Amino acid sequence: MVSRVLFSGQLTFPAKPPRETPIAPLTPSRNVLSFPLRSSVDRFAMRIVKAASFTRTVAKVDEEAISRKKLAVFVSGGGSNFKKIHEGCIGGSVQGDLVLLVTNKKDCGGADYARSNGIPVLLFPKPKRESSDGLSPTELVDVLREYGVDFVLLAGYLKLIPAELVKAFPKRILNIHPALLPAFGGKGLYGMRVHKAVLASGARYSGPTIHFVDEEYDTGRILAQSAVRVIANDTPEELAKRVLDEEHKLYVEVVAAICEERIKWREDGVPLIQSKDNPDDYY
Repeated sequence: MVSRVLFSGQLTFPAKPPRETPIAPLTPSRNVLSFPLRSSVDRFAMRIVKAASFTRTVAKVDEEAISRKKLAVFVSGGGSNFKKIHEGCIGGSVQGDLVLLVTNKKDCGGADYARSNGIPVLLFPKPKRESSDGLSPTELVDVLREYGVDFVLLAGYLKLIPAELVKAFPKRILNIHPALLPAFGGKGLYGMRVHKAVLASGARYSGPTIHFVDEEYDTGRILAQSAVRVIANDTPEELAKRVLDEEHKLYVEVVAAICEERIKWREDGVPLIQSKDNPDDYY
């Protein structure tokens, strides 16, 4: 059973949001309505946060007026989320193009998939015990800029992102984590370790979190979450499969939103996603 986790906040919107940048501040307000979960609810959340007196001043996203974004994905393993994002780009649901694949394991499944689809593969960081073509942090930043990368997407990348990259791409690096942060996150909590920790805790829900990346593990601002019910007598493997299925849906949706410039920032630093179908709604 899957249901969306709500995003809550109090906000009103400026009459004319800035057009020159996708990052527009939102002003907190006390005038808020919240709506309960329905079967037809938008995939992003269980509750819509909406200003009661808000009149539409924001036009629907004009996809033709927005240039396609260039994306770089970082992986360490099979790259199933990477593949889903690539499929979204090819199929038209994501207005972006995957221009680079970065990995710390040159022979991983994600790297093989990238090569078979004509996507350049970069090795980062440099292996310590062997000579290679691996890049330093400064070299990595330079290459990403040369390719004109707009956003960096971590999809099962197990290395800490260097400060040089975080500073070079502020609010433009996303990560997906297989639990509902801030619980079950941090150094050493990845893969099956996360699902074992969730089950051992007795938590009734788990699910993926997509967050912006800072210089620590799993501590950046949360952008989107999706709740997956923990079933009695679940095994880590069973829970992992259901969470991964939800990751594949959520990450593609969020990447579509960033490529369409639908990420807005409240004055308190909380990022929100503007609905594509109804620009008055934020999640």
